[in-house]
Amino acid sequence: MELLTIGHRGVMGVEPENTLRSFVAAERAGLDVVELDLHLSADGALVVMHDEDVDRTTDGTGPVAAHPLVALRALDAGRGERVPVFEEVLDAVALPVQAEIKDVRAARALAAVLHARGLVGRVEVSSFHDEALAEIARLVPGVRTALIAGRHGPEVVERATAVGAATLCLKLRHLTLETVEE
Repeated sequence: MELLTIGHRGVMGVEPENTLRSFVAAERAGLDVVELDLHLSADGALVVMHDEDVDRTTDGTGPVAAHPLVALRALDAGRGERVPVFEEVLDAVALPVQAEIKDVRAARALAAVLHARGLVGRVEVSSFHDEALAEIARLVPGVRTALIAGRHGPEVVERATAVGAATLCLKLRHLTLETVEE
């Protein structure tokens, strides 16, 4: 099992990816925000896991969505850490959170947590999926949202505006600068 540095691309220190241990280490290291990805377990729990499958980051196999929470909790995510649910991360750190969602179902589950805990100001929701962002914006008025665009053209700003995203996340290597002479 591969251990990655804090955060998806790595910032500092080595901890098991997307574990409570990694988020606490990020806060202790002085980072400003933690980013995490949310998937739904088979029984609807908001599970913190980057990949759709548990294979790369745990000693288990298969899609997150195929396992009930109790089975996911039994997996070793590295150094004895367990797969956390979103609420545990919120309890473990005081930092702002950027939560990436993958679909409308996850948006609905996340909306319930945001409302129950009054987290509109602490959590920014990001997604590659327009429908998921539109749904979270509809369900949680005032929540900050960010559209992530892996491939993009001139229409990406219109897409972000249409789903109510305040932020647009682009890969810099895909941007080109053009000089227009008058």
